[in-house]
Order: sequence, then C-alpha cells, then structure tokens
Amino acid sequence: MESGTSDQLQLADGRLLAWTRWGPPDGRPVLFCTGAGASGTLGFGSDVLPRLGLQLLSIDRPGLGRSSPHPAKTLDTWVADVRELVARLSLTNPMAVGFSQGSVFAAALAGAEVVTAAALVSGQDDLTAQRELLPAEVAALLDAAARDPDVFEQEIARTASADWLWRLVIDTSAEVDRRVYLADGFGARFRQALDEGFAQGPAGYARDLVNALGPWPQPPERIAVPVELWYGALDTSPVHSPDHGRTLARRFPNCHHRLLGSEGGSLLWTRSAEILTALRDR
Repeated sequence: MESGTSDQLQLADGRLLAWTRWGPPDGRPVLFCTGAGASGTLGFGSDVLPRLGLQLLSIDRPGLGRSSPHPAKTLDTWVADVRELVARLSLTNPMAVGFSQGSVFAAALAGAEVVTAAALVSGQDDLTAQRELLPAEVAALLDAAARDPDVFEQEIARTASADWLWRLVIDTSAEVDRRVYLADGFGARFRQALDEGFAQGPAGYARDLVNALGPWPQPPERIAVPVELWYGALDTSPVHSPDHGRTLARRFPNCHHRLLGSEGGSLLWTRSAEILTALRDR
C-alpha cells in the first residue's frame, strides 16, 4: 500500500487532531476508525480509491499518533472532535469505516449522524449487551471496567505497550489472519502504526479501551443511517463480535450483514474493494 499524506488541524480547544489521507482530494470522504492502539498511517484500499471516487481519512484518535490527548476522552468527545473536523474541512456526505475496536468509534459517529453510512468490519460488538456470549476473560474485562473505570484504566496503562498489543493480536488470530499480518511489508506497516499509536505512552489506548467496553452513546436500535457489517467466519479474536455480528445485525434498523466463510478478521485488507464499493452504494 502506498504511503498516505499526513495532515492535522488545531481544534477549537487548542488540541491537535491528525489524520492520514489517501485517494483523490475531491473524492467522497470515508473516515477510517483504526483498530486498537493504532495510528492512522495504516489505511486500506488505496489502490481502488481513485476508481471508486473516494478519499480515505484515517484519524489518529486523541492520545494516539500525532493527536493531542483529551483529558476526559469519551465517545461523545470523539464525536465532537470529528464533527469539527468534518466542518472545518467542508467534507460532504462523509461515511465511516471502523475496524475491530474502531467499530465502536464508527458506530458513535453513525449514531450522532456525523456520517451518512458506516461499515463495521471485524467489529467489536456492543459488548454490554452480549456479556453472556463472551469468553470468560473478556467478560472479566467488561466487569472490571464497569466496576471502577479509573482503576481499570490505570491497570491497563501499566501493562499496555505496542509490543504487548502486537503479540496479543498475533496470538489470538487465526492462521488465515496471521498470514496477512505477518506478510512482508504489511507486518512492518502494522507494527509501525502500533509504535506510532503508543508514541505518547499507553494512556490513549487505555482510555479508548475503557470507552469501547462501555455502553454506546446511541444503542444500535436508534442508529438510523445505513450500516454494513462485515465478518469472517474464521475470525478467532475474542474481542470481536462473539457471534460474528448476527445479534448486532438484528438490532440495527437499516443493516446489511455479511459473514464470509473463507475469511478471518483481516478481511478489511483482503476484501477492501468490496467493502468500499458496498459502503459507497448505500
């Protein structure tokens, strides 16, 4: 994948919000919410963006990459930051794609109607409504975050690092996904995005995790914009949807659910053209 163009703006409160862009500047904007702990330098689909008439803006969430930390980051403050970005850049009819943990952040944008459509790919579910389906270790994380979010956040910050998160991804991925993540070139870009994501320390990731494990600002039943759900049946990640989006698909009022039998969690990169085309056509 070719390198994108990095940019940033100063928000009204003085913080910096950074992103990386691919595709034609006049293309319809797709706001990419990256996976856990990653900067926006790991995009997808750069080879198909021009022919689809799309541009991809991959945003560094506050505290990750080059974006300033937010002292009390929530999903609502994330929505406010992106709403300001959309207005300041005069983006027309933006859409969102969220990968893995980033799906929670994309769903928040959809719930606030900052975007006109969203694709959640190998996405984390609304876990507070899925507790009975979760692996025991993930249910324990959910409970700890709900019981005392501040203590949980501090404990995660003491443990987390780019190396730790990379190892977690590789160790919990199916073989079909490890082949993608460890491939020459791609693996180095993935690791670079994690290193950049943790460049300011682990606090940005820890805060994202607390937010992602909590309730969504708008439950799926109240998200009216079109939503595309993409899952791979071979995905073994314990932090993605415990039933590959089946329950989540029934909760969104305007949803198309795709479960691909030969794919794992890495289908954002193996099916980029299909995902972007379906999103554009909603």
